[in-house]
Amino acid sequence: MDISESSIQEALVKKAVGYDADDEVSEFGIDDEGREVLLKRKVTKKHYSPDMSAIKLLLEKYHSELEQAYENMSDEELLREKSRLLQLLEEENKSANRKVQASDQV
Repeated sequence: MDISESSIQEALVKKAVGYDADDEVSEFGIDDEGREVLLKRKVTKKHYSPDMSAIKLLLEKYHSELEQAYENMSDEELLREKSRLLQLLEEENKSANRKVQASDQV
């Protein structure tokens, strides 16, 4: 298996920001002639929330300059940044919940 650094980075970013995936379950049976046939197929959408470990790894590996910027911030600036980031996460969470609810209604 040939895994490139770019494919690893893409997977890490995907895990860090969260993603939606289809989960497929198929049920097979045997017909009168002994052939395998598909009886049921169920596809559901699942939302995977952002992973904090992946976020931390990305910050450490690819955004060390951002960490240095945080180190130079005052306590007041850090609190503002914290509020901003929490608001972004809340908006992302609401958006993800709307997507899940919309897929449940389908």
